[in-house]
Amino acid sequence: MSMADLLVIITEVLLRTVAMMYFPRSFLNITPVCSTNTVLACAATLISVWFTVAFTLDRFLAICYQNVKAKYCTERTASVIMGIVSVFSCLISVPWYFTMGPEYNMHYIPRGCIFKQAFLNLTSWASFELLMLSLMAWFPFLLLLLLNSLTARHILMSGRVRRGLRDRKPGDNDPEMENRRKSVVLLFCISSSFLLLWSTQVIYVLSERVFGTPYVKGSEFESVALMLQVLCTCTNTVIYVLTQNKFREQMKSAVRYPIYLIVKLVKNRNAS
Repeated sequence: MSMADLLVIITEVLLRTVAMMYFPRSFLNITPVCSTNTVLACAATLISVWFTVAFTLDRFLAICYQNVKAKYCTERTASVIMGIVSVFSCLISVPWYFTMGPEYNMHYIPRGCIFKQAFLNLTSWASFELLMLSLMAWFPFLLLLLLNSLTARHILMSGRVRRGLRDRKPGDNDPEMENRRKSVVLLFCISSSFLLLWSTQVIYVLSERVFGTPYVKGSEFESVALMLQVLCTCTNTVIYVLTQNKFREQMKSAVRYPIYLIVKLVKNRNAS
């Protein structure tokens, strides 16, 4: 998940947005290169989104179906799913290459990337764009909402059973129940953040394709939609990973280690 998010930052932010804005005369602005970057950015976004869905499914099976955890929640299964998602995302993103045309020519070299008129007018291309939007936003959100809701329901139901078995007194703190409540909050944070951050991009595309609003490239609304979309590919990984105890311990060790080396170096210097 983290690697997929890093690829989104590299392809969408660095190679497309930053390079096109601040280095317009670089080789990245040549139309074939720019079109290739569009394909890579789309593939990276799909991979990031569906890796999050796959991770959510893995957690759902591990929590709600303990009997299949040992069989399906394995490293081999995860590798196969990641491979399938990666290959499928790359293949379905290839048509984006043919939606781009040169914005201008410089010394007989096509430069810049703008959508071709056929992409803006043909129903087939509009259907393809809506399909990609569904794969990136609508279907993943529905799956995340469904899986997280079922997981939260299982946690709440098992919590009621646990409280009944413990016959807990008022004011008695149960660490396990506290962890479960945090898990429920975490699951709904994932779904709500995905919906909110993708909603602007969905509205932007629908307003152009369904309601006929002019497709204005480079508008402020498009910039905000793109920024929130890119941000969404990072938030889920951050939310998932930062809530894991092992990761937090590793982060603390990584922060303390340079301090430990400096202190050790100072002590050795004073001793000599």
